Amino acid sequence: MPVPLALITMTALAGVVLGRVYAGPLLPRLVAGAAVGSVVVSLAARRLPSWLVAPVSVLAMAGWTLWSLRLAATHADLPGSLAEVTADAARNGIPRLLTAMIPVEPTPDTVLVPLVATWLAGLAGAEVAVRSGRVLAGYLPAALLYAGALYVVGPNAGPAVWPTVVFVAVAALGLAASARPGPDSGDPVAGLAPGVRAAVRLRLAGGAAVGVAVVVGLVALLGPAIVGRVDGRPVDPRRYVEPPQVETLDENPLIRISGWALHPEQKLLDVRTQRPDGGAPAPSALSGGDPSAAPSGDPGNDPADAGPADGSPPDGGSGAPSGGPVRIRLAVLSDYDGVTWRVGATYRNAGRILPAAAPAPDSTVETVRQDLTVAELTGRLLPAMATPREVSGARVAYDPATGTLIRPEGLTPGLRYTVTSAREKPDSNLLATANVPAGESVARVLRVADGVPEPLSRLASQLAEENGAPYARAAAIEQFLAEHYRVVADAPSGHAYPNLNFFLFGPRNGGGQRGTSEQFAAAFAVLGRLTGLPTRVVVGFESTGDGPVRAGDAYAWPEVLFDGLGWVPFDPLPRPDQEPRPVEEDYRPTPEDPPPSEAPEPTLEPTASPEPAAAPGGPADSGGVPTPVLVGGGTGGLLLLVGALLLTLVAMRRSLTRARLGRGDPGQRIAGAWREVTDALRLAGRPVGEDLAATEVARHARRAVEPPGAAEADRAASAPATGAGAGVDELADLLNQVAFAPRSATPDQAARAAALTGTYVAALRATRPRWRRLLWSIHPGPLRWRR
Repeated sequence: MPVPLALITMTALAGVVLGRVYAGPLLPRLVAGAAVGSVVVSLAARRLPSWLVAPVSVLAMAGWTLWSLRLAATHADLPGSLAEVTADAARNGIPRLLTAMIPVEPTPDTVLVPLVATWLAGLAGAEVAVRSGRVLAGYLPAALLYAGALYVVGPNAGPAVWPTVVFVAVAALGLAASARPGPDSGDPVAGLAPGVRAAVRLRLAGGAAVGVAVVVGLVALLGPAIVGRVDGRPVDPRRYVEPPQVETLDENPLIRISGWALHPEQKLLDVRTQRPDGGAPAPSALSGGDPSAAPSGDPGNDPADAGPADGSPPDGGSGAPSGGPVRIRLAVLSDYDGVTWRVGATYRNAGRILPAAAPAPDSTVETVRQDLTVAELTGRLLPAMATPREVSGARVAYDPATGTLIRPEGLTPGLRYTVTSAREKPDSNLLATANVPAGESVARVLRVADGVPEPLSRLASQLAEENGAPYARAAAIEQFLAEHYRVVADAPSGHAYPNLNFFLFGPRNGGGQRGTSEQFAAAFAVLGRLTGLPTRVVVGFESTGDGPVRAGDAYAWPEVLFDGLGWVPFDPLPRPDQEPRPVEEDYRPTPEDPPPSEAPEPTLEPTASPEPAAAPGGPADSGGVPTPVLVGGGTGGLLLLVGALLLTLVAMRRSLTRARLGRGDPGQRIAGAWREVTDALRLAGRPVGEDLAATEVARHARRAVEPPGAAEADRAASAPATGAGAGVDELADLLNQVAFAPRSATPDQAARAAALTGTYVAALRATRPRWRRLLWSIHPGPLRWRR
């Protein structure tokens, strides 16, 4: 029993190591069950033929895996039948495991791969160590599994010191127990002649001495290199896997404000808010978000729902009137390049529980729960009140840096989900004296892109002249925009430097000095950065908290980051009944002595990514006379591992092809078909340059499937291409249609593109040698090539 117990412990320790990046103890328990099950099945089947053990163990593995997937689905409250959950986990297990947010929630798609790998390692180790008696060789699968768990964890957890010590100690105890002499064992040279006995003992001593010398030499050679790696940062395998991506409208939803403003009655969402007291909607600082309700004083006490004004609360008291609006956040835009604001997020697949960030020191936190139902809202961005902490009813990906949620599959009408958010309420009494952070950590939200128009810079300098405190600067910008500009619904979209310059200084009778919340929020954020304030733009909806959310509720607002208070929203929109004053009354176009900029443009220095560290160690040669049982068990286990790897590659390749050809709108499917063709050319050793037009790539692809001399003959006869070559020309025409006439492609054209792609790829594959055709489906290149 010592050897099987050692195998179980060593295999289960891989789950302990991997469980450090999982939420809760469910994964280590499931992995321990797989370790026990795989070894026990091999022990129970010791008297069966070796070729029969693997099928029996695989059947047991299937039963344990299905039960574990059901348990994980129930634990994560995922909808769907067991068959649907299992199929989804099999298709997306590896990508979701490597793109999941830390801590990883144990869902079916994040536990499937560890369970199968653990069972196969236990099976291979038990067959080699127990059935054939080669204990050291039987430790190899468990050691590889343990090393794989360490690699997957990477730098996302501390060093696994104690699990590693236990792993080595258990392995040593198993070896010692297996090497202990039995009752019938004696001196192997006792019956030999004295001369022969001495020679044998001399050879044994010499071999032992050589072995010790080799071990000491390896330690001397490899020891310093291994010790030097102890303090190095492990490689994160997630850097090699592309996280979920979004489309242009989701990367910059600010451009959707003007379109929504033209169709204010379009129903986008239904929302129901559950407040902590179960009563009226959560309060806000200002009813309607009016920044000019009073002349001066402190801001309201709930800037999480409505921006602070430049005046005291309208009620003269706490600034928390009941029934105020509730802001539902859609996206946070932190990056601005002078042309467009972008989210710039790195989304990671997340479970129900999202990572909790520490609230600002000088703020209180209120828990708010919202039930939302999607109506006509499109895209992938998932609306939620800031800051989401738990999401149920939808599979989401999350960016902790911005707090933005997406649904990778896209929004669909009727989708219902529940979000529990932690709404922060900064202490508004501290705003007047609060400072703003600086340095590399906030360089992203301080960056001012090149090409700032001179009038914009002069206006920022003028507003900062008499406002030294950060909050005073922000309030001055807010008040200036609210008093001099008009909100209209039919203003064209745009927030590049020229658009903002025209919005701020263009002639009023020519369309200038008027815009939607897009221009107000973008102008505030740019002016704030020019005065040294870390700013960002948020796109969302302003709602009563219960009932429908319509396109007319869409709204953009700026936020400023203060030390100890976090992100505080501002509202630069004017009052509906306020007539804007001429800009010339308060703006000096040519100041006699323009003040220097208070905040120089921060520079972003590129940071070098850590170099991947080579894994130490090497293969160990274990001597001994091979036996049929050893060969059968070891080869069988190795083949199972290799087969599982090959099947995984095939499944991932097919999943990629199905996603390209079957998901998204017709234009995306046609583009996916084109990527299938370019990947096939690369697999065939005929890659195309990125600077070639679609027709040039089609001509290159046609030559790849034509017999030698056919291309010259066709050119001489001016004959059109036929067969697979004609198909790739048609596919290039469809791609050009998608590129130059967006949204003009039809589903039939997308289906035609998929059929043409299948025909061409099959023809191209048939031109390759037999051995290249065998490796075609398992080549991992398309999974990692840049697309």
